[in-house]
Amino acid sequence: LPLTEDVPKALLDIGGRRLIERQVDAFVACGIREFVVITGYADHLMQEALSALQTELSGVTIRTVFNPFYAVADNLASCWMARDEMEGDFIQVNGDNLFKPDLVAHLLNAPDNPVTVAVNHKDSYDADDMKVMMDGTRVTEIGKTLPLEAVDAEAIGFYKFQGEGGRHYVDVLDRALHEPQGLKQWFPSAVGTLAKQIDIATWSFDDHEWCEVDFPADLQHARQVVSGW
Repeated sequence: LPLTEDVPKALLDIGGRRLIERQVDAFVACGIREFVVITGYADHLMQEALSALQTELSGVTIRTVFNPFYAVADNLASCWMARDEMEGDFIQVNGDNLFKPDLVAHLLNAPDNPVTVAVNHKDSYDADDMKVMMDGTRVTEIGKTLPLEAVDAEAIGFYKFQGEGGRHYVDVLDRALHEPQGLKQWFPSAVGTLAKQIDIATWSFDDHEWCEVDFPADLQHARQVVSGW
């Protein structure tokens, strides 16, 4: 706020292109042609923008899944709404990440695993970071409130699911929403739960440029970043 008072964050302009358009562009450059976007706030604006984007990009399909509970639930519920789309191999991406095709290519080149979490390593972590605890390269826990002395990396918002990984993820999402606190949980909590059941790999993105747009200052930074692309 106040920039998102009338439009979703994903439709904010970043260097002449909307944020979600830049996301789709990066994936299309790496051969991805099928997209599912979970919508909620100002769904009609997202529908209009995505319809125009699909027309612009030949051979690309963009479907939407509307979460009618967006005002009272967190993003775990949004992911649960799209559970029927989570068949086969797929990549889940936060809607406020800005990145280039080279990052997508690096994720696609990660070794095959049921679930792979993209991570970044830093000297210190702040309250808003989605923190990761690891045993070697495997996830043991993920969340924003993990004790700082136990944090090994930051989850940057990209999750790759292969084989049976998606099915296991859906099972955990479903169980979480059967609990009273499920509506108020972030989806990485489901990944952390799943890490106690199957091996979840990490893949480092320390050498790749990306940013997320959480605050007005982040938007200004994002615009500066793309000016050099």
